[in-house]
Amino acid sequence: MSDRILYESHCHTPLCMHADGLPTEYAAVAWQRGLKGLIVTCHNPMPDGFSSHVRMREDQFGEYVAMIEGARNEWAGRIDVRLGIEADYFEGYEDYLQQQLDSAPFHFVLGSIHPQIAEYRQRYQTDDPFEYQRNYFRLLAKAAETKLFDSISHPDFVKNVTPKDWNPAAIMGDICGALDRIAATGTAMELNTSGVNKTVAEMNPFPEMLREMSHRGIPVTLGADAHLPSRVGDGYLVGLNLLQDCGYKHLSLFLDRQRTEIPIDLAISSLKNARTF
Repeated sequence: MSDRILYESHCHTPLCMHADGLPTEYAAVAWQRGLKGLIVTCHNPMPDGFSSHVRMREDQFGEYVAMIEGARNEWAGRIDVRLGIEADYFEGYEDYLQQQLDSAPFHFVLGSIHPQIAEYRQRYQTDDPFEYQRNYFRLLAKAAETKLFDSISHPDFVKNVTPKDWNPAAIMGDICGALDRIAATGTAMELNTSGVNKTVAEMNPFPEMLREMSHRGIPVTLGADAHLPSRVGDGYLVGLNLLQDCGYKHLSLFLDRQRTEIPIDLAISSLKNARTF
C-alpha cells in the first residue's frame, strides 16, 4: 500500500441505471491497477422525476450510502473506498442540493452539468449552437460560485451535444471568462479520461482549456468516469502526461472534502511501478 497514491475519483453504480458492477468489483480493479483508493460518485437523486432514467431515486439514497459502506468494510486495509456523489447543478435546485449534501458524510462532491438531458434542453435550447455552448460555460461558472462542489466534472461536455458546431476558437473568450470566475472560487475542475470514448474523441476538457486552467491556478482532479469495473483508472497515464504538457505539476485529491495535492511525477511513477496496470 505504501507505493499506492492515486484514487479512482469518478465511478458509478447500477443505481443510476446506465452503469454495471458493484462498488466491490470496481475496488477489485483499483487494487489490480495499483491505485490506493476508490471514490464512488454515482448520479445524485433529483426531485419530481428530474432525468429519472439516469439516476438513483430519492428512496434509494440510503441504499447507496450503505452499498459504499459495505464495500469500504470489505476492502479495508487494501483499497480505501470512500463515499462521493456526482451532483447535477441546475438553476433553482441549489437549496435541494445543499440539504442533500448535508445529509451524508461525503468525501468528494463532483458538480456536473449535463446539457444532453431533456430538462436542460427545454430550459436552455436555442437555434444558435454557439450561444448554446456559451451558456453552458456560463453555467459552469455559476455552479462553481455556489460553493456546493469540490470539483466540476467533464467541463467541456457540451462539445459532444453539438459536435458539428464545435469550434472552441470561436468561443474561447467565453470559456476564458468562465474560467476566470471559476478560478476566483477556488473550485477544482476535472480531467475526465472517458472523453476519448465520446463523439468528440478527446479527454474532457480539451488541451487548450486545460492550459488556460493551469494558467489560472485552477486545481485539477482526475477521474475515468467508470461505468464498468474494467474502466477504473482507464487512461490515467495518458491523462497525467497531458496534464504535465499543459503546465500542471500537481493533481488534487479530495478526502473529507479537503483538498490535498499529489505531485504528478510521483503519480506517474506509482502507476508505472504497478505490475498489472
